[in-house]
Amino acid sequence: MTDHASEEKTIVIEIPEAVGVFDNQADLQAAIYDLRMSGFRRDDLSLLGGAEALEEKLGSSYWRAKDLEDDPHAPRANFVSEEAIGEFEGAVAGGFFFLGSAIAMTAMLTPASTLAASIAAVAVGGTPGAILGALFARRIGQHHKDYYQRQIENGGILLWVRTSDEEKQTLAKEILKGHSGKDVHVHDWSK
Repeated sequence: MTDHASEEKTIVIEIPEAVGVFDNQADLQAAIYDLRMSGFRRDDLSLLGGAEALEEKLGSSYWRAKDLEDDPHAPRANFVSEEAIGEFEGAVAGGFFFLGSAIAMTAMLTPASTLAASIAAVAVGGTPGAILGALFARRIGQHHKDYYQRQIENGGILLWVRTSDEEKQTLAKEILKGHSGKDVHVHDWSK
């Protein structure tokens, strides 16, 4: 792919990296967990950047995973696990519930307020916040699913694994292939 929207200089380093393409998120996630358990660091792993990063780096041209797996201009992103997305969704929903409850409780801070009135204020004040938080949380989860779905529709989810030596290269390739990674190979540079 040579028609890049932004022809800024891309810096690569002389550390090889393995690359594989996955047809689904479950295989990708299993491969990443095995790589991490085998000693690869989080910063050794990268995925293809999101839609905005692709648009910025590559323009509006159509792309396929096969075209980008060995392209140093392809934007990269860090892996975010399903567990982390779930925790973030819970934090957003809970945070909005807390905020609504705190506002309601502040309004009830009078000497005349009773325990029952305070509990009712928390429930009444927290419910709209919790609903709003749940809507935001759902949107976060959907954005994450859309990120992977777009890559699958364009040929697969790309995973790059920085490998410092021959042993790590062999191990990374075995793990990627073991989790249904396609077109698994190593190029002699990384980003």
